[in-house]
Amino acid sequence: MASGILYIIATPIGNLEDITLRALRLLKEVDVIAAEDTRHTRKLLTHYGISTPLTSYHDHSETEKAPELIAQLRAGKNIALVSDAGTPCIADPGFRLVTAAAEAGVSVVPIPGPSMVTALMSVGGLPTDRFAFEGFLPAKRTQRRNALQHLRREERTLVFFESPHRVVEMLADLEEICGDRRIVIGRELTKMFEEILRGKVSELRALLAARDIKGELAILVAGQTESSASEEACPLEDEIHELSAQGFSLKDVARIVSETRGIPKREVYALGLRLKDGGEM
Repeated sequence: MASGILYIIATPIGNLEDITLRALRLLKEVDVIAAEDTRHTRKLLTHYGISTPLTSYHDHSETEKAPELIAQLRAGKNIALVSDAGTPCIADPGFRLVTAAAEAGVSVVPIPGPSMVTALMSVGGLPTDRFAFEGFLPAKRTQRRNALQHLRREERTLVFFESPHRVVEMLADLEEICGDRRIVIGRELTKMFEEILRGKVSELRALLAARDIKGELAILVAGQTESSASEEACPLEDEIHELSAQGFSLKDVARIVSETRGIPKREVYALGLRLKDGGEM
């Protein structure tokens, strides 16, 4: 018996009209729909009169559920994978299932459509010829600041997702570590209260700090340019002092500086020890 097909189907990120005719046809034709949240997906299916059976497939069930779905695919069933919104596997569940399907020789077919990443980039006004999607930064401040340290010299436009209750803290860290760059924030894209904000990090941080923020957020950050690099450049000793003052251990300081400046870790560590022994840290 020939294997079935796994369809990776993009669904609306807000407006239910943002779904392709091909996606609607396949959602009706497949044997089962694997959904991140069956209750959420059922609203979409009900809106379009689709009665295809649903099964739950999310971050916490991927390990157990993937083999079960692969068995159904190998038995000839066609399955659609959908997330709550947008394109599956883009900061959403699906990686393990797609990998397992490919390894099992099952055809995996993309059904393209909405994505918060491309939606914001299309209207953001920042360079899009090269960009780096970073998803959600770590929730814990130390880890988040560590991640931003690694990205501070990235020349490509950066794309982040962020939760409304952490965005002000994230912008404060971004401004301190990467400078007051141009950013674009998209809130509730394609929904009733869609909002696109443009400005410097400091401007939008102050704006959002004074508001009760709700909804899903995507953030574009301008990459480092030659002018911003010269403005941000500082002596190696000053950077070691700055990172140490932020609470990083000397070992972490050596690793961060080594990766961002291309200097061997042992040299950074040795300089940090000399500064410490000399009472300059």
